[in-house]
Amino acid sequence: MAEFRMPSLGADMESGTLVEWLVKVGDPVHRGDIVAVVETPKSTVEVECFDTGTVEELLVDEGRKVPVGTVLARLAEGALVGAPPRPAPEPLAPERISPEPVPPEPVVPVAASPEPAAPASVSPVVGHPNGDRASARARVSPLARRIAEEEGVDLSTVTGTGFGGVIRAEDVRRAGRHTAPEATTAEASAGRTAEPPVRPPVEALGEAVGEAVARAPAAQQAADMRSSIAALMTVSNREIPHYHLTHTIDLQRSIRWMKERNRELEMSERLVPAVLLLAATARAARAVPELNGHWVDGDFQAAAGVDLGLILSLRSGGLLVPVIAGADRLSVEETMARTKELTRRARSGRLRGSDLARPSISVSNLGDQGVESVLGVIYPPQVALVGFGAVVERPWAVHGLLGIRPVVTVTLAGDHRATDGATGSRLLKTIDRLLQAPEEL
Repeated sequence: MAEFRMPSLGADMESGTLVEWLVKVGDPVHRGDIVAVVETPKSTVEVECFDTGTVEELLVDEGRKVPVGTVLARLAEGALVGAPPRPAPEPLAPERISPEPVPPEPVVPVAASPEPAAPASVSPVVGHPNGDRASARARVSPLARRIAEEEGVDLSTVTGTGFGGVIRAEDVRRAGRHTAPEATTAEASAGRTAEPPVRPPVEALGEAVGEAVARAPAAQQAADMRSSIAALMTVSNREIPHYHLTHTIDLQRSIRWMKERNRELEMSERLVPAVLLLAATARAARAVPELNGHWVDGDFQAAAGVDLGLILSLRSGGLLVPVIAGADRLSVEETMARTKELTRRARSGRLRGSDLARPSISVSNLGDQGVESVLGVIYPPQVALVGFGAVVERPWAVHGLLGIRPVVTVTLAGDHRATDGATGSRLLKTIDRLLQAPEEL
């Protein structure tokens, strides 16, 4: 009997909310299948299963907030030996019962719920094409949003039946089935021009109230993210004795090689300087293992590989740290593809549980913001953070001759409990050496 537990999706995560089950009792699942959607203070994440078997029991209802490690479901193992893998997890059956029933009339919850905590959050995305789209996105599961894009379903017309009005995958599929016949009927009405319906004042008022209610969860999520970041950084500053080192690197050889390499690549695959910096950092971390790992129970534990944390800022505010697993084993082109994919998923709210595994070392790059150096705060339980600034042109002396070179400032925040400045300087010099021979990355 295998157990599917609430995963830890970050060092600062203590609990998570089960937003949606994507399987039901009796469904076969394979390792790597997405089986649930979990909401954390920072994002909504699709969570994969780490075992193969048949769903025997779902122990936690949708909408419940439970601590990390709580058993969410049980699987009967061994029943799927030799079975072909499923292309995607099956949606919930319509007969599933939600913890809080959703009223059949979409306008009723708006009028009957003056406080944001009630199920009135369903109403902003029902029957109001002019509603707050940005607010509606916050109440759609990642899988549902993907299906809506693929099938061309307008989410502002979909009734959410998940906990608190969350739009689930089955809601979108149901709306897609209903939309097609309506469109055909409208096209068959020759010579008739549809006029926009005139909404009565009561409905208009309901829409205004609904929009206000919909904004509350988004604002609360932003506040929760800031609180989560602040709590983790407070722990870091209080418990980790930081030291900082700075080094400037000449990037002329790297950028020249990158331009030559880009002539051979498709436009969509072309490299950028930031990816060279990531690739060099991953290989340097492998060469200096004292900075690649975690401080746990008063002792340093070196990581088996380099899982590079990519610190990303979100357009809505806040930070996420998805992971490039095995970054030291990837080519520069593979690192570029992985970075683009993680950035896209993070900023569209579609990260998976495996994307938020624990990094062994993290990188913060604020070069695109024009910042020249980054003095980072270590992300516990890691023991190091590498920061990069903007690539700028500066006077640079080479063999006694002065010229203009593209340079970048790299910084290291290290944990004095695990290493000292001499070890940190080896990491920075190794990054420099690798960037002088980019063809070896």
